[in-house]
Amino acid sequence: MISAIFISTFLTILVAELGDKTQIATLAISGSSNKPLAVFIGSSLALVFASFIGVLLGGSFSKFIPTSFLQISAAIGFLIIGINLLISSDRNETNEI
Repeated sequence: MISAIFISTFLTILVAELGDKTQIATLAISGSSNKPLAVFIGSSLALVFASFIGVLLGGSFSKFIPTSFLQISAAIGFLIIGINLLISSDRNETNEI
């Protein structure tokens, strides 16, 4: 039987990765090469390796830093990135007018 944490992780990562820079880069590389299987294997291994690093670091960090602090820090980081994107988008629209 598949565990709840597996399903939760799979769905979270799947939704987060759809349409992001990595997928667009993979699309571009695949479109410019005649080797889609090589692109698939390369991009899949890269995602697996990046996830492996995240799991290792997450396990290490959680021993020294409370999980709630990591979650709040990540939320604040994403909030800052979002605000910066909104501000830069507004500036670009103002300059185009």
